Amino acid sequence: MSAGELERARAAYAARAWADALVAFREAEAFAALASEDVERVAWSAALTGDDEAFLTGLERCYKACLGEGRTTRAARAAFWLGFHLLSLGDQSRGTGWLTRASRLVEDADEPCSERGYLLLPTVHRHLGAANDAAAQAAASEAARIGERCNDPDLVALARNLEGRALMRQGRTEAGLALLDEVMLSVTAGELSPIVTGIVYCNVIAVCQQMYALDRARQWTLALAAWCDDNAQLVTFTGHCLVHRTEILQLGGAWDDAIEEVRRVCERLDACGDRDALGDACYQRAELHRLRGELDEAENAYRQASENGRDPQPGLALLRVRQGQHEAAIASLRRALSSTPVEWSRARLLPAFVEIALACSALEEARSASRELDAIAKRFATEILGAIAAHARGAVYIADGNHRDAIEPLRHAFSVWNRAGAPYIAARIRALLSRAFAGLGDDDGASLERDAARKLFEELGAVLDARALAENRAASPAPSARAHGLSRRELEVLRLVVSGKTNKAIGRELFVSERTVDRHVSNIFTKIGVTSRAAATAFAYEHRLV
Repeated sequence: MSAGELERARAAYAARAWADALVAFREAEAFAALASEDVERVAWSAALTGDDEAFLTGLERCYKACLGEGRTTRAARAAFWLGFHLLSLGDQSRGTGWLTRASRLVEDADEPCSERGYLLLPTVHRHLGAANDAAAQAAASEAARIGERCNDPDLVALARNLEGRALMRQGRTEAGLALLDEVMLSVTAGELSPIVTGIVYCNVIAVCQQMYALDRARQWTLALAAWCDDNAQLVTFTGHCLVHRTEILQLGGAWDDAIEEVRRVCERLDACGDRDALGDACYQRAELHRLRGELDEAENAYRQASENGRDPQPGLALLRVRQGQHEAAIASLRRALSSTPVEWSRARLLPAFVEIALACSALEEARSASRELDAIAKRFATEILGAIAAHARGAVYIADGNHRDAIEPLRHAFSVWNRAGAPYIAARIRALLSRAFAGLGDDDGASLERDAARKLFEELGAVLDARALAENRAASPAPSARAHGLSRRELEVLRLVVSGKTNKAIGRELFVSERTVDRHVSNIFTKIGVTSRAAATAFAYEHRLV
């Protein structure tokens, strides 16, 4: 009876029916103790079905079974995975203890073994965490060479993946992407174990997103989704896969599908306790609500992201701008940038900082951030990052009244994002182009760009962007700064409105009552034909009143 149960368990494992394999191995063990190979299969079945406790217990049993059978290096591998996984869970002391135990076992090995390479991987991660990317690359390269000598494709894939990340973080983008592409050949060919397949998929997608290699991120996300679908009993990795999928849906403008998908993902991840993926999912949900103008829902989702360990910036700061809390927004991003020294990480904050600084009339800060973004784009040399930098540069030119110079970078940015299939970003760029053309007196060009942007915003459901565009259009008939009809005092009030001050604060600065400021603001809105402070700010910049 036990032999039949054992064969059934092994067959289920081979068929990647890991939940079935777990049940069958437990039934087989009721008749006889399992050999170390089967104990290892139990551990990996638990890992792939998301049972962390059973995974760790299984690895400990595998370690002891291998030692009992005299398989020292195999015991070292079980100890490595124990330590590596415990470190990923934040259990520093136990994780380090198991890695030390694995190292001691490997030291006693008489012949070359791939376990020496696996034990270099935590060192690579430490170097990456300390932004010591050259040292990380060297250690990863050595691990990969050990994997090649020992004919261990799992080790080679894990190490080359980390080496590619380290290269890209050094600005060697082309070489890094080439390594990642090579690794993905092994993944898609089915040459790796399931656990390493999932790890590499998630790591490569994350790196491609961080470095704005969005074409590859999209390609590998679709491949990961297909792999997850093909493995029906897989639980591990599916959470991150679904989050990546919602990011692709958002970028492509399928916001209704994305919001429904991310809602289901949040419920699923909350139920299974995957806090890391849940934090990312909550952030993605917040972003979608913010873009759709659902500000209260966005606020709640950003808070949930933070509660689950996900930094809510820069999305939360952009939400604060939508809520009219300009000072809070720029203070948050100033703090975030001050504590983010690494270039590729700063590149994720700087575009939002430029937008917020311009909304706060902090033109010099916006100009400085745009210059830094340009420098980072040149260093990392990905097309999307170059488009992001060009977008920011064009916005700064417009705020500076330099409408002519804004057109070329904005057209370049639009072309890149339009080809990438990102309609919302493309629409925002067209709205800026409309302002640039209007500033040059090209009413037809401004109208065409504005109408195209409006259509995209309405199709997407970006209600606040569509509303702001309409308000800016209402402000456009004023032909020049001299024709605005504002008194000297009204100009003074308008400039303080543009700076982000409330009516109460303006009253204190001008030594008048808040009611008087209310009247001035009402008169300003009537004279320049706008209905909001945001539209008044846009008018002031377009007509060089600040």
